[in-house]
Amino acid sequence: MDKPIIYQILPRLWGNLNEKLVRNCGVDVNGTGRFKDIDKATLEYLKHLGVSHVWYTGVIRHATACDKRGCIASNPQWVKGDAGSPYSITDYFDVNPYLAVNPEKRMEEFDAMIKRTHAAGLKAIIDFVPNHVARDYGKYSPKPVRKGRDANGHPVLGALDDKTKHWLPDNDFFYYPGQPLKLPTKGTYREMPAKASGNIYSPEPSVNDWYDTVKINYCDFYTDTWERMYEVVCFWASRGVDGFRCDMVELVPTEFMGWLIKSVKKEFPDVQFIAEVYQKNLYGKYVREVGFDYLYDKSGLYDALHDIMTGNVNNGNAPLEQWQSARRITWNWQSLGDLQPHMLNFLENHDEQRLASDFFARKGRNALAAMYVSLLFNTAPFMLYFGQEAGEKGMDEEGMSGKDGRTSIFDWWSPASVRRLNLFIHGKGDLEPEEKALLERYKALLSFASGSDVIKKGVTYDLCYCNMYSAGFNIDKNFAFIRKYGEETILVVSNFGIQDSDMDIMIPSEAFEWLQIPQSESMNASTPVKVHVPACDGVMINLR
Repeated sequence: MDKPIIYQILPRLWGNLNEKLVRNCGVDVNGTGRFKDIDKATLEYLKHLGVSHVWYTGVIRHATACDKRGCIASNPQWVKGDAGSPYSITDYFDVNPYLAVNPEKRMEEFDAMIKRTHAAGLKAIIDFVPNHVARDYGKYSPKPVRKGRDANGHPVLGALDDKTKHWLPDNDFFYYPGQPLKLPTKGTYREMPAKASGNIYSPEPSVNDWYDTVKINYCDFYTDTWERMYEVVCFWASRGVDGFRCDMVELVPTEFMGWLIKSVKKEFPDVQFIAEVYQKNLYGKYVREVGFDYLYDKSGLYDALHDIMTGNVNNGNAPLEQWQSARRITWNWQSLGDLQPHMLNFLENHDEQRLASDFFARKGRNALAAMYVSLLFNTAPFMLYFGQEAGEKGMDEEGMSGKDGRTSIFDWWSPASVRRLNLFIHGKGDLEPEEKALLERYKALLSFASGSDVIKKGVTYDLCYCNMYSAGFNIDKNFAFIRKYGEETILVVSNFGIQDSDMDIMIPSEAFEWLQIPQSESMNASTPVKVHVPACDGVMINLR
């Protein structure tokens, strides 16, 4: 069994090498990447990095204010940013025209990208957004639309709805008869009757709501809507997509998601489903009952590592609060139990602030201690966000997104470090020294994790409980564990503190017994392992 390593990438931003960027400007000025930019060199780089899956974000056709590059503009009063949100879907059966060199051949160009991905020995993941679609979903579907289907025979959500009723089991959306939509933005856009927005049952969404989307009506029993969404997933699976990252599944009935996964896997047994979930008390249900292969461990390991890193980097040597202690790592895996292999570990994604941002760890290298834990602690998959390995800071002011430590998913843009990484991969430029040094560390860690059976298959033994009073070991700033498989045993130690640490790591007799490691003169329960760990970093030591 391999340990999946997923690389999330926005094709819109990856291939865009434009340096002359203007805040809040359109595609003709700021440019865009395309499917073709996910080329052989890019995919070979990812394979060499240790990646097994590529998550192509922002591929399915979404609402945009752009009317260039084959796009048809939706109303800018509700579109977020000029480029628009990748999660405001206008057609589940199409890809974004702006991602193609020839917009008329966009599906062929998408298919070619998937084939290149597979030829490189990688698998392809795309988003499945089950909870909501754009406010004008279906408006630009191939005409004519007859009996609820477009000219290509694909179902069009809402085409057969009775809009005089707030709710009907056969309706795809929720309506407010006699009430117009009241947007939080200024303008004359009219939607009558109003449809419920993606995250709120109201005809008056606030500026903080997903006002660019409308919520889909599923019911907790089988309806035609279920069948239409099943067609969506099967359409992409039939084109070679290997997995789906399912957006905000907690807002969709579990009855539907369980039925969908089971039904799709009957036809495509190898297709994998990853859930974006946040309620830890529901993790077990989404794995055991609904059938997801993997779940975001955002509310567990990610949040713990975020708080530990920021507590140390930003507070210096000041006393840590309990929630900033490295002990949270132990508490998290203990709470997960046998669910741990189904977690998806990560340190960045499109929703979260960049590690190197001023709001988080400030520098990419300051997150290396967390990288050793998130990547190496267990057999669970690991995900990284494009540019993470080069220390992308996410501190641009692109337009819809301000200087918030995130890379915008709403604007036409080109992050500088990502441009440099792209040029470096293609032999046309170089990285800055700090970026290159960080990339080398990521390469070493990721290639080891993807190629070593001790990481892919090995068992884990947490050493923190038996080192609380060991010389130099700080239970709130340090974390230590063993991974063991076959004849290979490694010791991993992370130091989240801002100063280098020299420590003695004791391995108890219980660990030798449980891991079936024979004791010797050089390695036994009474002799500590002397370890030096740089600040905000980690080390890995082969014990046998």
